[in-house]
Amino acid sequence: MNVEQIFQSLQKGKISPSRAKKLLSLYSIEKIGNIAQIDTGRKNRKGIPEVIFAEKKQLSDLKKIITKSLSKNNEVLVSRIKQKDYPKVLEFSRKNKYKMKKGKNTTAVLIHKKNIKKTGGKVGIIAAGTSDIGIAEEARLVCESMNCDSISSYDVGIAGLHRIFPVLKQFVEAEVDVIVVVAGMEGALASVVSSIADVPVIGVPASIGYGYGEKGVAALASMLQSCSLGLTVVNIDNGVGAGAAAANIASRIKNNSRC
Repeated sequence: MNVEQIFQSLQKGKISPSRAKKLLSLYSIEKIGNIAQIDTGRKNRKGIPEVIFAEKKQLSDLKKIITKSLSKNNEVLVSRIKQKDYPKVLEFSRKNKYKMKKGKNTTAVLIHKKNIKKTGGKVGIIAAGTSDIGIAEEARLVCESMNCDSISSYDVGIAGLHRIFPVLKQFVEAEVDVIVVVAGMEGALASVVSSIADVPVIGVPASIGYGYGEKGVAALASMLQSCSLGLTVVNIDNGVGAGAAAANIASRIKNNSRC
C-alpha cells in the first residue's frame, strides 16, 4: 500500500492505528540529491537512530546529511570522521546551535538538538587497554543515543587480571543489564567477563595487535572460540554495532521489568 491507501484503510477501519504506524514507518526515507537516502524513521521503528559512517564522505555531503537528519530527528551519531574534518564538523554543529557529546580517542560524535532522556536500560562498557578506548567510546555514544545509561571502565585487561574484579563489582551494584567488552591482542578479557557475569556479554575484538593474528584477527578468533557460554561477538572494531545491540537488550529488559 502507498501512503494514501494506508490513510484510507485506517479511516475505513480496515487496519488499526498501530498497523498504520508500522506501514508508514516504511516510507520514512529522506533523499539528499544522489548522495544519500536517510532512514529517518529508524529510531521510532527500531530504537536505533541514524548513524552516519563518515570515513569516506566529503565534508560538504556530511554537513547536508547531518542537517537533514536533525530536521527529522532529535539526534544523529556521526562515526569515523576524518581527522582533518573533525574540528570542522564540531564548528559546523556549534554554528547551528546543536548540542554534542564527544568521545575519548575517537572522532565519533553524537549531535543532538534537545537533551536526550535516559529512559532505557543500563550498559556496562569495558576496554581491556587504553588503545581500545576509542572503540568502547563509540559503543557508549550509541547507547546514549538510544536513551540508555552507561558505566565505563578502561584499561582493565588480563595483563593485570585483578583490575577487573572491582569493575565487575561496580557493575553488579549498579545493576547493569548487559556488558560490552572491547579487547585487542588475544581478546581474552571477553571470555573472562562472560564466565563471571550473570548478564549478557558482547565482545568486540579490537584491531590492536601485531605479528601473527594482527589487526584484530586473533582477538576475533579467540572470542568466537570462547569456552564461556553466552558470549556474543560482533565484528572487529564494531563498537557501533555492539552499542546498538547492548542498548536494545538493556531497554527490552527495563521495559519488561515494568510489566
